[in-house]
Amino acid sequence: MTPAARLAAAASVLDRISAGKQPAETVLKTWGTENRYAGSKDRRAIADQVYKVIRARGRLVWAMGGREDGRALVIGSLSLIDGLSVEEIEALHSGDGYGPKPLSKQERGRISATADDLPGWVAAGLPEFVVEDFKNTFGERWADEAEGLMVPRAPIDLRVNAAKATVAEVMAELREAGLSPERTPWSAWGLRLSAEPPPNVQALEAFKAGRIEIQDEGSQIVCWLAGVRPGMTVVDYCAGGGGKTLGLAMQGLAVGAARAVPAAEPERIWTPTGWVDGPKTASKPSGPVESEGRLIAYDVVQKRLDNIRPRLQRAGVMAELIQLGPNGGGVEDMVGQADVVLVDAPCTGSGTWRRRPEDAWRLKPEEVDRMHSLQMCILARAAKLVKPGGRLVYVTCSMLRSENEATVDAFEEDHPTFRPVAIADAAVSDAITPAGHTRLSELAQGHRLRLSPASANTDGFFAALYERDA
Repeated sequence: MTPAARLAAAASVLDRISAGKQPAETVLKTWGTENRYAGSKDRRAIADQVYKVIRARGRLVWAMGGREDGRALVIGSLSLIDGLSVEEIEALHSGDGYGPKPLSKQERGRISATADDLPGWVAAGLPEFVVEDFKNTFGERWADEAEGLMVPRAPIDLRVNAAKATVAEVMAELREAGLSPERTPWSAWGLRLSAEPPPNVQALEAFKAGRIEIQDEGSQIVCWLAGVRPGMTVVDYCAGGGGKTLGLAMQGLAVGAARAVPAAEPERIWTPTGWVDGPKTASKPSGPVESEGRLIAYDVVQKRLDNIRPRLQRAGVMAELIQLGPNGGGVEDMVGQADVVLVDAPCTGSGTWRRRPEDAWRLKPEEVDRMHSLQMCILARAAKLVKPGGRLVYVTCSMLRSENEATVDAFEEDHPTFRPVAIADAAVSDAITPAGHTRLSELAQGHRLRLSPASANTDGFFAALYERDA
């Protein structure tokens, strides 16, 4: 493909993304399947152009006079991001072959104009309606937090599955596969891979065999803060895709169970004097590793629970998967029974915008309000399952104050029997490194913790910890 044809393809993909709700990655894969003539270098160049535009979408829409179509955004990116001259952009828009048609007078005028001072929300790269939320939350740091969320590509974080391997074993295995894993600084079970070039983790034998899971370090940390120990009754109230369910299951393994090797029958060996018992041979367990406690994963959507089942099998751990009723029914037998209840509440997912920047431009103010109301309802229901002395963990992958502080403020006012648990105390865990304990204690506001790409090089997460008094 010529450079001009790649630009036309990128504009077409951008229009598809805007017209639907699918992730940009899925749309790009579909386009590649439909256009087999495009080689790997072509697909990579088109993907780079698409993500470059999405991350700067607010600025580009503003620069192109409010136009939101893929063609306009690509033209704007060539000028504002790539720094091409008007003449160079015109050469790429000659209309020849599969390239884009020539620039209009209006388009030429937009890229020729001297840029005025950008409005704050445009410069930050955020949807306009969330800027005030960022300012209230982060103060003078709000622009840095916005840039960290919207501009850089995220690394690929992995969690080593203690039920099947050690961190050292997996690091050696990944290096043999040609990758360069590094230890995550805070999670003792985490490894990090660079996003450039993007690794195909799911094709690795370590992934297929359940020795690793893809899980952001921030997501790992909130699992470790739950304080799960062997023998506990643990509830993952909004299980979703099951990532945190697997992390909780790993914590609940009995000491030594993760590497347990059952004795096998003695091997029978033929000798000139007859059959004799040889040395006992051992093999690693093929089935799930038993936990001393009980882990229950709830969700309102049965399909999500069904999707967790093969993940549990691959990881070699166990959990009960139970569908919730539309109003939270189906948990009556668990009221006041759980040692730990983790509520990974539905949210806007704004903390993952560095991975899916297209979601930033799909979000509407009314959706944020809807999520806040839903979160308060879910948190109140889940709290009933915590037994006296048990821990309640509220988690979102949102950067927005209205989904985080506003929700737990309302919960605390209505539930005085839930006492705050300091993050610094909860972070005393073998699963959290000493450096992690120090940094988490610095970032925490008592029992509340915010993680973000700018402050922690993780996705955006919020967590609040409580213990039930009575």
